[in-house]
Amino acid sequence: MRTLSSRQNDGANDLVDFIRSNRRIAVLTGAGISTASDIPGYRDADGNWQRKPPVTHQEFMGNLDVRKRYWARSMLGWPMMRAARPNSAHGALARLQAGGGIAGIVTQNVDGLHTAAGSDRVIELHGRLREVRCMDCGAVHTRQEMQHMLENANPQFRAGEASVAPDGDADLDADFDTFNVPACDACGGLVKPDVVFYGDSVPKPLADAAMSAVVAADAVLVVGSTLMVRSSY
Repeated sequence: MRTLSSRQNDGANDLVDFIRSNRRIAVLTGAGISTASDIPGYRDADGNWQRKPPVTHQEFMGNLDVRKRYWARSMLGWPMMRAARPNSAHGALARLQAGGGIAGIVTQNVDGLHTAAGSDRVIELHGRLREVRCMDCGAVHTRQEMQHMLENANPQFRAGEASVAPDGDADLDADFDTFNVPACDACGGLVKPDVVFYGDSVPKPLADAAMSAVVAADAVLVVGSTLMVRSSY
């Protein structure tokens, strides 16, 4: 049986007191809440980068080589992301929300684990990795549909080995020149994960919804975020 240290127990008691003393809490979550679900984060506890910063929106949109590298790594990383399951923290927040103690959940994460844990009305500030959007016609495909297209177009990469990285990425060292990036099957346009990349902006409706959740709350509980990303800050 796992036991809490005196310091941990004090922290747990403080958290219980905080929840009991605030009738409606807005919750903001970041990558740290999902690390126990085996999804790595980008930063350490002090907010320092643990790895190379992710691809930017401008790089992805403007450079085919960047898209080849992104989708090759994503093809190997997606199955690991798809297999991730909510952990006890996601479950605790879902139960707290079901009991009426949460005014809203705003997450920086794109993994969908809050919804999988049973939370509803989750504001996914940075979008959702489970969907892919055509940047030309706006058609939306599931990420699993995109996975089938990627694997069919790139059988030579299917046997590749890689370790999991943040947000469905994978650490893969390969020659990406031969990688084929599928186009939108509706119009032949450029497809992109339906997430907010670095260098892009959070859509205004999402930003407004997040602010409304905070305004409606008595207090804000931050879970697993250093608040180093400007949108969450």
